[in-house]
Amino acid sequence: MATAIDLRPVISVRDVGVRFQRGRRQRSLRDWALRADRGTRPGEFWALDDVSFDVRPGEAIGVVGRNGQGKSTLLKLIAGVLLPDRGQVTVREGVAPLIEITGGFVADLTVRDNIGLTAGLHGMSKAMIAERFDEIVDFAEISEFLDTPYKHLSSGMQVRVAFAVVSRLEEPVILVDEVLAVGDKAFKRKCYARIDELIAEGRTLFLVSHSDRDLRRFCTRGLYLRQGRLVEDGPMDDVLTSYAAQDGKDS
Repeated sequence: MATAIDLRPVISVRDVGVRFQRGRRQRSLRDWALRADRGTRPGEFWALDDVSFDVRPGEAIGVVGRNGQGKSTLLKLIAGVLLPDRGQVTVREGVAPLIEITGGFVADLTVRDNIGLTAGLHGMSKAMIAERFDEIVDFAEISEFLDTPYKHLSSGMQVRVAFAVVSRLEEPVILVDEVLAVGDKAFKRKCYARIDELIAEGRTLFLVSHSDRDLRRFCTRGLYLRQGRLVEDGPMDDVLTSYAAQDGKDS
């Protein structure tokens, strides 16, 4: 008897809006509940407004838009670190987020402890962490700094550690937000090769980048955010063309 193929989206975003207070983000559940209406009070703005799309397993999606248009906010919703003020985000698979250089890492812990903590929080057993530990350290080229507090590493070294750990997780969805812009060319080549491997394994990739070259290399589908709204969803090349034309008008 043939096994039914699950064609449900791995990510579903429906009519999502996220409202920010200028200068700070109101994070409490009480504030979130009180702000669930559609109105906007003085000093507030919609970082995302009425955004909807579905993602199938194995898609490689690039997210484009000028700074402050909601790209990172969207990835944080998918990662589960933000709640929408309206609408719904449904993620059916585990997520490995690389959306901030220090995101998920504890500044005062050593590199060694951060590797174990982050991998463990994403479901790796102690045996699996031990098995992959040397592989992570070799990829990051960080062996001499294993007992150094994470906060004392340079931004480039922090990216090495974060990417090495996150890219070894077995989560089906990978979120990458501009971190490839940090680091030397040799390490970027290693990161590119690893992303190629993840895509070949059938992982779902979300990539936020201002590099057309990176977006065209990895992504077949693009999402274009403008003033918090999704203005285009289509083939990556077409979306980049539209973005360049619109961005040129604003320059």
